[in-house]
Amino acid sequence: MPLVSIDTVSDKSFDYVILGGGTAGLVLAARLTEDPETSVLVLEAGPANLNDNLLLRPAQFGLQFGKPEYDWAFQTKPQKHMNGTQLVWRSGRGLGGGSGINLMCWTKPPSGDIDDLERLGNPGWNWKNYEKYANKAEKFVPLPKDSRGLNVENWNVGTDGPLVTAHTKTYLDIEVKALETFVNLGIPPASAPLSGDPNGVFFIPNTIDSKTFTRTYSTTAYFVPNADRPNLSVLVNANANKLVFDEKSTDGLLATGAEFEYEGKVHVAHAKKDVIVSAGTLKTPQILELSGIGSKEVLDAIDIPVKVELPGVGENLQEHTNLGVSFEVPDDFVGDTFDVLRNPEVAAKQVALHATGSGVHTMGITLLSFNPLQRLSDRADAIHHATKEKITQNADKYSPGRLELLKLQLERLQRQSPGCETILVPGFRSAPKPPVPGKRYITFVAASNHPFSRGTVHAVSADPRVNPEFDPHYFEEDIDLQTLLEMIKFIRKIPETSPFKEALGTPIKEYNPGPEIQTDEQIIAWLKKCLGSTFHPAGTSAMLPREKGGVVNPELKVYGTKNVRVVDLSILPLHFASHSQSSVYAIAEQAADIIKGKF
Repeated sequence: MPLVSIDTVSDKSFDYVILGGGTAGLVLAARLTEDPETSVLVLEAGPANLNDNLLLRPAQFGLQFGKPEYDWAFQTKPQKHMNGTQLVWRSGRGLGGGSGINLMCWTKPPSGDIDDLERLGNPGWNWKNYEKYANKAEKFVPLPKDSRGLNVENWNVGTDGPLVTAHTKTYLDIEVKALETFVNLGIPPASAPLSGDPNGVFFIPNTIDSKTFTRTYSTTAYFVPNADRPNLSVLVNANANKLVFDEKSTDGLLATGAEFEYEGKVHVAHAKKDVIVSAGTLKTPQILELSGIGSKEVLDAIDIPVKVELPGVGENLQEHTNLGVSFEVPDDFVGDTFDVLRNPEVAAKQVALHATGSGVHTMGITLLSFNPLQRLSDRADAIHHATKEKITQNADKYSPGRLELLKLQLERLQRQSPGCETILVPGFRSAPKPPVPGKRYITFVAASNHPFSRGTVHAVSADPRVNPEFDPHYFEEDIDLQTLLEMIKFIRKIPETSPFKEALGTPIKEYNPGPEIQTDEQIIAWLKKCLGSTFHPAGTSAMLPREKGGVVNPELKVYGTKNVRVVDLSILPLHFASHSQSSVYAIAEQAADIIKGKF
C-alpha cells in the first residue's frame, strides 16, 4: 500500500506521521515499517516522480531546477552585505527530496566536525555512531583500478546498505592531471577521505548504480524496495500545514496528528505515537511556527498563538557558499565535457550511449579537495586572528549558545579542519557570462564549508502557502568573504601549474570571472554579484540545550512537546566540511534506532 489515495489517509490514524518524503523521511519510513505492526504515513508536498529519467540519468545537472515538480526554488531576501543581491536556493520537491536533484557527490565530514556535536551537549552524536549509521545506509561498489588510482583499501565504508555508491565509469585525463597538479601545489592525497579524514585531494564516489549507471537516491534505495508493505502509506502532492495538538494535555504538548492540504482542501491525519517533521532546513521551521512553536515575536507578528516559546526555531541558519572559475578548453581538447549536452543533437546521441554504459552520462563530479585555508593562502593566519579578536572583543554581545558555537569554530581553525573545498567540474559552472555555444570548459569551484555568518528562516504569514523569509546574512562575518577571496586566488594558480598547465593548453583562457578581474577589490565585487549556494542549508532546528537556543534534544524531540520530533539537516547545530547528503542518511538512520528504542 505505497502511494495511497486521500480516502485512505484523511482522518485516519497511524502510529507515525512523517511530514516530508525527502531523503530523511523515506529512510525513517522504511526503517520504522520494518516492524509489520508499526504503521507509518508519509505526507510529501511534491509528486512521486518515479522512474523519471530527468532524475535517474546522470549529468543532467540543473535541468530539474526551477520546475515545481522537482524544485521549491526558494529565493533569499536581498543581502545587505552583497549590495542587495538575491540568490535562488534549490530545494528538492517530490519523493526523495534533495537526494533526487543534487549533484550526487558522496563525501563524509572530518571526524572532529562530527565529534563537535557531542561536545555541544548531545550524547551519542559522535563520529563513531555517525560512521556506523552512514555505513548502514551505504552499499559501496568498488570499480576496477584505473589511471585514477582509486585506492579504497583503507576506506571504512558500508557495503550492505540499500543506497548504492560507486566511482563513475567515465572520466577525463585532465581530471587525473588536475589531481597531480593539486599535489604539486602542496595538497596531499587524502589518507582516509570517507573514514573521517578528507584532508587533501581524492576522487569521490557518486550516488550511482554501477550496473545501470543511474542515480541512486532515497526513493530507489528506501521506498521502491519497500513499496508493497501494507503498513507503509505515502501520499504525494500533500502539503503539510501544521501540527494538531491535544488541547487538554497539561504537562507538555501532545501532538495528535497533522493538518495538510490536498487538491485545495484541508485534511487531518492522526498519529498514535509521534509526528516527525522532516521537511528540511528551509520548511521545518515554518511548520513549527505555524503550529505555535517558536519565538513569541515571530508568532505575534503573524497572529499565531504561542504554544511553546522556543526562540531558536528558524535561527542559526548556516549555508555553504561557492563560486566557480571557468576556463575555456582548446578546440583540440580530447574528451567530451558536460557542455556537449547543450547541443540537442549531441544530447540525443549521448542518451543512446548511456544505454550502452558509455558517454557523458557515465561521468560525474568526482575530483574534490578539502583543505585548511593555511594550505591555500599566506593570509590565513591573519584572517583567522582578526576573527578571533572580533569575537573576543564582542563576546558579551553574543548569546551563550552562539558564543559557544563560535568558540568551537575558532578551535576548528586552530586545528586546521579542512573547511575549504575545491571542486573540479568537467564543464561550465560559473558567472556572470553565459557559456558560448559549441565551446567546452573546465571549472574549478571554490566552496566555503565552515561559515561564521548566521541567518534566519521565519514564517511571515499564517498562510502555509506563503513561503517563509530566507535571510542567510551572507558575508555578515568578514571571514566568510576573505576565505572565498583567498580560495579564488588559489584556483587561479592551478592552470599555471604542471601538468594541468600543459593539459589545458596555452594561452590560458579564463572565461569567468575573466582576466580583467585582478585586484582584491574587483574579485570581491564579483563574489558579491555572483555568489552561489551549495544547497546545503542547516541549523534552523538546532540540537542544543534549550537554554542555548536549542530546538530539539538528543532524542530529536522538540522541547516542550511529548511526541514531536525533527529529523533532517535542520537539527545540525554547527555545519561541517562535506557535502550533506551522506549526513542526512546517517541522521535518519540513527533517528530510526532512537525512535524504535534500539539506540
